[in-house]
Formats: sequence, structure tokens, C-alpha cells
Amino acid sequence: MNTLLTQVPPPRTVLVHPAARQLLDRVAAEPATPLRLAVVAPGGYGKSVLLAALDRCYREAGVEAVLVDDADRLGADQLEELLAGADGPIAVAHRPAAVAPGWTLLQLGPLGVEDVARLMAAVTGSPADPAAAAELHARSGGVPRLAERALLGRLEEFRPELDELDDDVLRYLIAAEAGAGRNLDLLCALLDRGPDQLPAIVERARATGLLAPDDTLLPLAAAAVRDFGPPARRLTTVQRLVELQLANGLPVLDLARSLLGTGSSGASAAAAFAAAAAEALPSDAHLATRLFEAAAEAGDRSPAVTAGWARAAALSGDLDTALRLGDGMLGAADAETRAAGAEIAATVLAHRGELARSAELYHWAGRTDAFSATALVGTGDIEGARRLLDSPTPGVAPTLFAGAATRMARGIVDSVSGCATETLSTLLGAAAMLEPALGGTLLPDSPAALAALTALHTGELALAESVLSRALAGRIGGDLLAVRHRLLLGWVAMTAGDLATAAEHRDAVAGLALEARDEMFFATLELGLARRASDLVGLQRSWNRAYQASMRQQTDLFTLLPLGELAIAAARTGAFAKLSGQFERAHGLLTRLGEPPLWTVSLVWHELHAAITLEDADAAKAHLATLTSHAHCGRHPRALATAAQGWLAVLGGTFDPDAITAAAAELHDLGLRWDAARLAGQAAIRTSDRKAMVQLLEAARQFQGTTARREPGVSAEPAAGTGLAALSERELEVARLVVEGLTYKQAGSKLFISGKTVEHHMARIRGKLGAADRRELLATLRELLSRPDAT
Repeated sequence: MNTLLTQVPPPRTVLVHPAARQLLDRVAAEPATPLRLAVVAPGGYGKSVLLAALDRCYREAGVEAVLVDDADRLGADQLEELLAGADGPIAVAHRPAAVAPGWTLLQLGPLGVEDVARLMAAVTGSPADPAAAAELHARSGGVPRLAERALLGRLEEFRPELDELDDDVLRYLIAAEAGAGRNLDLLCALLDRGPDQLPAIVERARATGLLAPDDTLLPLAAAAVRDFGPPARRLTTVQRLVELQLANGLPVLDLARSLLGTGSSGASAAAAFAAAAAEALPSDAHLATRLFEAAAEAGDRSPAVTAGWARAAALSGDLDTALRLGDGMLGAADAETRAAGAEIAATVLAHRGELARSAELYHWAGRTDAFSATALVGTGDIEGARRLLDSPTPGVAPTLFAGAATRMARGIVDSVSGCATETLSTLLGAAAMLEPALGGTLLPDSPAALAALTALHTGELALAESVLSRALAGRIGGDLLAVRHRLLLGWVAMTAGDLATAAEHRDAVAGLALEARDEMFFATLELGLARRASDLVGLQRSWNRAYQASMRQQTDLFTLLPLGELAIAAARTGAFAKLSGQFERAHGLLTRLGEPPLWTVSLVWHELHAAITLEDADAAKAHLATLTSHAHCGRHPRALATAAQGWLAVLGGTFDPDAITAAAAELHDLGLRWDAARLAGQAAIRTSDRKAMVQLLEAARQFQGTTARREPGVSAEPAAGTGLAALSERELEVARLVVEGLTYKQAGSKLFISGKTVEHHMARIRGKLGAADRRELLATLRELLSRPDAT
């Protein structure tokens, strides 16, 4: 009769270890062969599975054998007594230890990926997916017990095993899970052991089968220790680790993170959370917010923790919490706390479009007059901004951050009276200064964003894209400003006519809860994309959101671009009158600033197009006069003034095709591809000169970037006709019927086609004629079909 002595219940899986299978095959072939076998492996590697399989094999062959599992738990005398007088095969399984001479040693190592796949198939009864097998192998390290329990969802079965571990080994495993398993000095202090005693503890920890070869916990083992280890012992162990780290002035972030959600409280826990939050703030504002909050809940309600919590909340985009905490600090007894609260509240208000109140709070704080000056310029108070910059608050340290803020403010002040090139250079320099500055600093706006706005207002789109991309990659201003940088990148792409890229940037922030300023840019970006795609349904759908966003955002210098886009959309949707108050405030602001060309011409350019859409000739001429008055101020205002003059000439029906082509080319050179293509395209469909039409259509295609590159000296030949000549016979029939006032369904009935087919024909006609929308298409068709030479 066989003797199978096991200390734990045998596992439920089949034998999958290659070396174990080979041994079993040999025993099955020659079961009577004398055997003295020592099976050695850490816990969970399949020793019990092998012994159970050997037991079945010997029983079936009628061979008496002695099989002893967990022999390391027996004393030497007990083991010797069990094996005394045994004549048949003997197999002893134990965790790593010395093997007696004359015994065959079988060491079971971890499973390979293919073996894990076989284990998965055995446990689940289905073939294993290779990717899933590789993923399970990575998480389990190939340890059969870990892989099996993960497959069965039974990691909780580690609970009693962890409870039974001796205290030193358990504390070592907890320390390893908390990230301290490689810090020998910390482990010695935690376990109160000398360096010469630590290896024995580590060896016993390895024997559990939970460690990787580098003595770190395997991912599944870490989850088991974290979730199913004795909670009280885990909490006291991690808290002791934190105390040791704090006492030595060492980082505590990884350790404190593992205490989140455990209910830890008291002075040491609060200190650990606060120190960890300060570590996390430069790179992970969300984690820092949780840690500062945990410090407060653990009992630390100091001004430093409150300010840190508010700052982290703002950087992560939780402005409600930031404003609540910052506003509460305004009534503190000490001036330092009041100033910190004022700065936080001022930053939140800037993002919510309240620049006047933001400037007031920054000035009251007395530490960041540069931000106050920037906000004052945004509200039209240039003199107030200059006074602040000319008499800075004494005692403020000249840090890299303070230097960048001051340079940013001076760049914005100069943008009102200086030259665009100098302004851009100053703002780009401020952005570069801020890149290596300490992270975790709250900004009402970034030098990169203001530089990009300036570049958008001056036609320097490549510079705008570059500075924004660097700021986004460097996470300047945290998540809060990441949204602003992303939206401005969308605006740069849209302005350049790259609608697909603009839509990608818009989609990257879609669904987020946006503050007033970001909401304004997001909503008008959607509006602009719909307009440029001639999507009238999308334009109408986006209008209400954009209008509501503009009502929540106070009119300031830095939101003139979205206001201009809103003007054109309002003209197209018949709601232009609703914006009269906002435009009055915008022009009042510009008047107080002395009508600075850099900020004025882009707004007036948009207003010109709104007037054209409304067929308001007097307003259009007034806007043209304004643009012309600024034409001497640089290439960008000169190009807009020339293009505006061309637009009015085109709409008046008397224009020089060469002049229009030149004006559109200047827009294209500034990066305004969509505007350039549209000017040339509209001129093409409004000329009766066939040669001029071909010339302008070719120019429109080139400016839009759709013309294939030609070899030098090879003249362009239109692929098809232009004007009505570009239309097929069926398209001409469709066009005539629709121009006569028939609906698509009625026109289809006359031509014996469906209304949907008529709609498709009209879409192709619009593309061939370059019309921006249906109204423009019908006007163009009426004009072309009314000519004597219309076919």
C-alpha cells in the first residue's frame, strides 16, 4: 500500500511542467525501478501535483511507494522515521534546501508561455488564446499556482496562507508590495535585523513562490498581498516604512500611495500624505489632489496642506474645489495664507473668463503683479498694467518662474503698442523660460498660449503650432492648460485650412467639462469647422452652444478670435443682432487700448465677412476702411486689407483676375489656405471671362493644396471644363430644375430619378463650382444659367 503524506490539499490542475511530465512518463514505463527522488521548488510550482500523479501511477502498477509532500515542515527525525525500511520508490517534495547524497534532484522552475497555455486549456476546457497566455505568463511569472488561481478567480485562497506566514516573511512581502523590497537599509530597520540576518528572511520569502527572480513581487502576488494579506499587519508595516523614510528625508510617494483608502490617520500618516503629495504635484496633479485630501482627512488642516490641495485640484481641472479652498483661505489670520488663497482664486477666475476680478486678486496678493498686468491688458487697462510692471512689488524672489511671468506680461503690453515681431519674440522667450521651471505651478494663462494667440493674429501659424506643441508635450500648466493648448492647436489647424487635424484636436477634449474660456474656444472651433465644411446643419446645431459660451465669457482681448468666428456664423444663421452688445464691448476695449493693429485687424476681417454675408454694403466698406488704415503696420494687416478690397470687388462684379490671384496668394503665403482658396474660387464663378475663370479655379485648387505637383515649365490643363462646362449633361438638367424652384423630389420625378440622386448630383455640382453652401451654389447657378452662352 502506498503512503502519500501531504501537508496541504493537492491542487486541482493537471500536470503541465515539462520536467515533471518527463519523469512521470519514465515511471509509468518502468514503475518498479528504484527511485530516490527529491522534488525541490518554491511553493506553488507544482510539487503536490507531481506527487499526486506519481501516487496514481504507482497504485495502478501495484507498486508500493513512499511519497512525502512538504517535507520541509517535518523534523529530520520524523522524516527519517517515515523513510526507514522503505524498499520501494521514494519521492520527497520540499521547498529549496540541501539534498542528501545519492538522491535524484528534480528542480521545478516556472512555466513557459506554451506551458501556461496548456494550463489555461486544462482549467477552462477551451484552447488558449496566445495573447492571453502571454499576458497571464507575464502576470504570474509562470508560477502554476498563481496562474491557476487567477484563471479561477480565486486569489483570495492566499488569505489563509498569508495569515500563516511568520512575521518577518510577511512584513518583507508587504514591504516588497509597497515598493521597498530592494532597499536593504530600510528593510533592516523595518525588520530590526542586521544585514547578515536579512538573507535568511529573503530566502524564506522566495520559498513562498511569490517572488520574481529579482526578488520583486510578481504582479499577481502583489495583488494577493495587497488585497488578502492581514489588513492590520499591512497597515502597521507600511506606516512604519513611511515613518522610517520621513525620518531619513527620503521619498515616500510610492509608500504613501499604498496607504490611500486604508483609513490611515494621525500625525505620521498625515505627514506622509502631505510629503507624498508634494512629490506627486509636478507630474501627477490628480494623485497629488488625492494625497493632499488624505492628509487633511488624517488630521492636517494646515495652510500649507490646504494651499497644496487647492493648487493640485486646480491643476487637475477641478476648479470648483480649488476656488472653494482658495476662497476660504482669504480670511486666514496670516498674510502668507491670504496671499496664497488670492492667487488660487485669481487663477480660477482667469480660466472662467473673469479677467478684471482676477487682476484685482493677483494685485491684492502682492506677489504676482505680472499676472495682474497681463489680465489688465486683457480688459483694456493698459496704463494700469504699465504701472504694475514699472513698479514691481519689493521682496519677490527673481525666480525663473517670476522672470517668465514678467516677460509674458511685457510681451502682452508691447503687443498693444509695439511691433508684432518683437511681441512674438518676447512671448516665445517667456515660454522657453518656463519649460524648465518647476512643475505644479498654477498659471492663469501660459506664455505659449498667449504667444500662439499673437501668432494667430499676425499670420505666424507655424510659430503658433510649434510653441503650443512644446507646451503640450511639456505639460506646462498641468491638465488645466493642456486643454487650452489643445484647443488653440485646433484653431491653428483650422485657420490654416487643415480641417482634419483641427477636428482631431477638438475631439481630444470633447466630452470634458470645460471652463468658460475653453468652452468659448471649443464651441467656436466646432462652429468654424462646420462653416468651412459648408455643413449648414452642423452650423445651426453648434450656434446655440457657441452663443451661450460667449455670454458666459466676459469680452476680453484674448477672445477676439472666437468672437469673430461667432460673428460670421451669426450672420449665416440670422442671429447677428444678438451679438451687438459683445461687439460694442470689444470695440470699446480696443478703443481704450488705442486700436492696436495686432489685435484689431483679425476681428475686423471677420466682421467684414459677416457684413458680406448679410449683404450690408455700408458695414463692409467701413470694415474695409479700418483694415486699409492698418495696412502699413505689417505684412499680415496689409494682406488682409488687400484681400478685403478684392472681396468687395468680386462681389461688385468688377475685378482684375490677376489682382485677385495675387491677393489670394498673399493669404496663402501667410498660411491662410482656406481663405485664399475661397477668394479665388468665388472670383472664378463670378467672372464671365473663360480664360480668367480657368486661371482663378487653378489658383483656388493650388491654394487649397489639391493640385498635383507639376514639373517646372509644364503648363496646367484643367482636368475638365470650368463653370457650366464642368458639369455633365444630367447635372445641367438637375441644376436648371433646382434653380427654377423645384424640390429635390419634384426634380427627380421630372427626370425619373429619386430625390436622393438629385441631392447627390447637387453635392457634386457644388464641389465642381467651389460653392461654400447651398445658398451660394444657387446664386452661382442662377448667374451662370442666365448668361447668353449658357448651354
